[in-house]
Amino acid sequence: MLFFTQCFGAVLDLIHLRFQHYKAKRVFSAAGQLVCVVNPTHSLKYVSNRCTAAQVSTEQGGLPPCHHHEAVHDPQLVPCTCPLFSCQWEGHLEVVVPHLRQTHHINILQGAEIVFLATDMHLPAPTDWIIMHSCLGHQFLLVLRKQEKYEGHPQFFATMMLIGTPTQADNFTYRLELNRNQRRLKWEATPRSVLECVDSVISDGDCLVLNTSLAQLFSDNGSLAIGIAITTSKVHNAEAEI
Repeated sequence: MLFFTQCFGAVLDLIHLRFQHYKAKRVFSAAGQLVCVVNPTHSLKYVSNRCTAAQVSTEQGGLPPCHHHEAVHDPQLVPCTCPLFSCQWEGHLEVVVPHLRQTHHINILQGAEIVFLATDMHLPAPTDWIIMHSCLGHQFLLVLRKQEKYEGHPQFFATMMLIGTPTQADNFTYRLELNRNQRRLKWEATPRSVLECVDSVISDGDCLVLNTSLAQLFSDNGSLAIGIAITTSKVHNAEAEI
C-alpha cells in the first residue's frame, strides 16, 4: 500500500510538472524556446562568507569587496561562483562549469531563447532558483533569489552572470521578460562576470527587482515564468562592421 501511495504521488508530481511546462510554453509561444522547470533551493548562506570578509577588509582600508580573484594566491584561480553554498572550491575559469554541474548539480539549457520556470514562489526567503544557459559559444548563470532586503518585505532579484571575464561580458546583452494576463515586463542589461560577487549585484539592485505584489501579478499558481534571450551587443557589432 505504501509503495502504491509513493508511486501515485510521483505520478501526480510528474503530471504537475508537465502542466507547468505546458503553461509556460503557452505564455511564451515564440518558436524555438525551451522550457526549464527549476525547483527552489533554500540558501545555506544569506551572504557569501568571502564577500562578508572582503567588506570588513574594505572598511578597515583593505581590498574592495567581492574581488575574489584578487584575494587568492594564484590570480588565475577563481572561487566557486554558486551563490547557494559556502563552497571552498577554487579553480581556473574554464572548469567552473564542470564544477557547478558535478558538485552542485545545476542544470544547463541550450538555446538562444529559453523559459525559466521557477516553482514554489511562496517559500520563505532566502530561496534561490539557478540554472546555466549555454548559447553563442558561452555559458551564463541565471540566479533568481527571494530575499528580504527589508525585514518582513521579501523581494525577488533576477540577474544573469557570464561565466567569463568582465571584458567578455561586455560583448553581450541579456533580456528577461515576464508575460501574463496582457501584462508584459522587460529588463535588458549587460550581464556581469562571475568574477564579480552575485550578492553585491543583488545588493546594488543592478538586476530585475520585483516586490511580492508585482511577482504575484506575473505568477501562475505559485510559479513564475521568465523568458530569457541573449544577444551580442549592438555596440560591438557596429565596431566589428567598421
